[in-house]
Amino acid sequence: MKKRVFDLCLAVFAVLVLGLPMLVIALVVKLSSRGPILYWSDRIGRDNRIFSMPKFRSMRVGTSAVATHLLENPQAWLTPVGGLLRKTSLDELPQLWSILKGDMSFVGPRPALFNQADLITLRTQHGVHEALPGLTGWAQINGRDELPIPQKVALDVEYLKRRSFWFDLQIILATAVKVVRRDSVSH
Repeated sequence: MKKRVFDLCLAVFAVLVLGLPMLVIALVVKLSSRGPILYWSDRIGRDNRIFSMPKFRSMRVGTSAVATHLLENPQAWLTPVGGLLRKTSLDELPQLWSILKGDMSFVGPRPALFNQADLITLRTQHGVHEALPGLTGWAQINGRDELPIPQKVALDVEYLKRRSFWFDLQIILATAVKVVRRDSVSH
């Protein structure tokens, strides 16, 4: 309950502070490429339920719904502003909606794509599927997509064992530092 109240308060504050910049980003996305402003990605949430998670669209319309690192030439699929959105993690800002709605938390295991069966299966075997997915998480700040799936799940399990308000704050601060430094951020 405390975590949900924290998520709601922080999300409302973030929307108030970032509302105008988000409108500017939306306008730039719309004017720079054909297609919708938001990309709604089917993700796996708590208890393996599918939910739609929004992101500012950084890839061209028609890009395969797979993890970016699995695309043959990810750079070729980026929109004119997609690279910048990804490098700065600005494409993630619409996920504040998922936090407000209760599909996500600020901190938790990153939600798997609906078609990442290997990740979903391993998380389910280790009880990670019972957690609310997060905008950021312990695995995110310890390697992100570069991690092999078993290592990512091991970090998710470690997070569940260590989770607390103070650990979440540590992860949020470490995420902010990584974003500012552009360390392990998708290109």
